[in-house]
Amino acid sequence: MSGTTYLLERALLPDGVAADVRVGVRDGRFTEVLTEPDEHDTPDDVVRVPGLTIPGLANCHSHAFHRALRGRTQRERGTFWTWREQMYALAERLDPDTYHRLARAVFREMVAAGITSVGEFHYLHHARDGARYDDPNAMGRAVIAAAREAGIRITLLDTCYLTSAIGRPPEGVQRRFSDGDSAAWRERLSLLDDSELQEGVLIGQAFHSVRAVPREALVPFGTDPTRPLHVHLSEQRLENEQCLAAYGRTPTEVLADAGVLGERTTVVHATHLSESDIGLLGSARVFAGFCPTTERDLGDGIGPSRQLHAAGARLTLGSDSHAVIDLFEEMRAVELDERLAREQRGHWSAAELVEAATATGHHSLGWSDAGRIAVGQRADLVTLDHTSPRTAGTGGDEHTVVFAAVAEDVHQVMVDGRIVVRPGERAEVGRELDAAIEEVWA
Repeated sequence: MSGTTYLLERALLPDGVAADVRVGVRDGRFTEVLTEPDEHDTPDDVVRVPGLTIPGLANCHSHAFHRALRGRTQRERGTFWTWREQMYALAERLDPDTYHRLARAVFREMVAAGITSVGEFHYLHHARDGARYDDPNAMGRAVIAAAREAGIRITLLDTCYLTSAIGRPPEGVQRRFSDGDSAAWRERLSLLDDSELQEGVLIGQAFHSVRAVPREALVPFGTDPTRPLHVHLSEQRLENEQCLAAYGRTPTEVLADAGVLGERTTVVHATHLSESDIGLLGSARVFAGFCPTTERDLGDGIGPSRQLHAAGARLTLGSDSHAVIDLFEEMRAVELDERLAREQRGHWSAAELVEAATATGHHSLGWSDAGRIAVGQRADLVTLDHTSPRTAGTGGDEHTVVFAAVAEDVHQVMVDGRIVVRPGERAEVGRELDAAIEEVWA
């Protein structure tokens, strides 16, 4: 890949926003980042980029197929558990081909929203009757291909799912999720060898939850410190109650006992925690993956984000069920939810929330070389219109990013040095989504 020089009108650098930032890009990496560059040293063919440019965003928790539920689950009162039945009805309908087309459209929506890496929490493994496809990873490969075609980096978090609840076998569509036992899950996962995959793809691992994976099966897959491990944790109070009844321990304590908690572990949601749980998670330096737009859509509750941070956990963000795909809204919601819960403003700074949505998020997905506009980092650039009706007059800095911008303000996206979204392409993404979702429900 040949080198290109860009002149960014405004850019969010590790030490704040600067004007007239010159960046060089070669082979997908930043080769130079200069503030106030000498005009005489700037190449004649420099590409000028108007707007406010920020590092690429990381969507750390995604279930791509859930996007087909948007707008279809709001018609009646209910709980997470009644919503889950509608999600299961959707899961019954997908095969590798329809999932590929749906996931590609969803990932294109993400890229258009400034997301350059996604962690796909993947548990829809098998055929409708639970039998393995001829390629046991046909569904996972379909998702990987979709991400590559959409231009987004992906960490496929292949998920172990063995029980419908503690002590109960999978039921109905859950048979599509289950490999039968942890050894069979490991065997299938081993067939997704990193060496066969191309640039921009990592294979991670996940345990669905303590209700879906027996305590004795909670053993980390290998010891490679670059392989992320994600797990749903205490999203619902019922999960905690069932775990205490079965094991006499909270879900966090069960994970700690099994040696699952550590610096490469992301606990997703972490909503209903005891003080002891918070201490365990903080001391283990886990990533705490919050998904505020989904947590409020499902009525999960508000997690203790600032308490976890104070204890030592590292905040990351995801769009989960894709009721909304907008990492700017996820950033904003973390602070606004804390305000609602505590009746006081000012818990998270804009800089902290941007860090969660960029560098920390990429790190949790195994991409520790992404999320900053700095020499040697992956060349991801997301450019916002800082004069839109939402962002105009807000200062064009990190506060604009967190407290004013929305996904629709993104007008250009670069991933690993390649421009994958240009102005005016949002309507095309909408048409692709509409066709893919219509096919699923036909």
